[in-house]
Amino acid sequence: MPVPVSKAERTKQFIIEKTAPIFNEKGYAGTSLNDLTKATGLTKGSIYGNFENKDDVALAVFDYNYNRVVEYIKAKSQATENSIERLLVYPDVYRNYLKTPFLQPGCPILNTATEADDTHPLLKEKAANALAFWKKAVENQIKRGIARGEIKADANPTEIAVILISLIEGAFMQAKVTGRTVELKIAMDYLEKMILSLKK
Repeated sequence: MPVPVSKAERTKQFIIEKTAPIFNEKGYAGTSLNDLTKATGLTKGSIYGNFENKDDVALAVFDYNYNRVVEYIKAKSQATENSIERLLVYPDVYRNYLKTPFLQPGCPILNTATEADDTHPLLKEKAANALAFWKKAVENQIKRGIARGEIKADANPTEIAVILISLIEGAFMQAKVTGRTVELKIAMDYLEKMILSLKK
């Protein structure tokens, strides 16, 4: 039987969900209290009755935005057993990011890392942990592929993970800054070729 959720928990979740796209698009500094009240339809008192301050909301929102991306990619990856096909989910998802509503404002790791690197240590730490988790997930997928005989034995898991993340985040940044996806598509096509070249 599902555990009943308290009214306070429901309100908290409502605030997170409504403000998540704003924080991801405008960033921590660019998101005002007015943005939060407008998005939720709640008063300042109601928001701060559920969260200590804007920092508290921002940290909860980062987790929410990041987890949505992780779960989305995980679901697509687990639709196949093949390691190469699982890795190809990355260029496919990011090439078509405009079709994924919660990715449209940008990648939460990139958006948070670029803004919070010097100004917000707690957000910076969350972004760093998310990045480390992503790198480890890609490395593990490559190790799994080598063990299953699907990926060349001499493939370097760390090297591939670093290049994959750098290509995605660098191309995503260009797409956001220029407002076009040409460079993103070029980078994702290159990433796809790189992944296919790992095939045993």
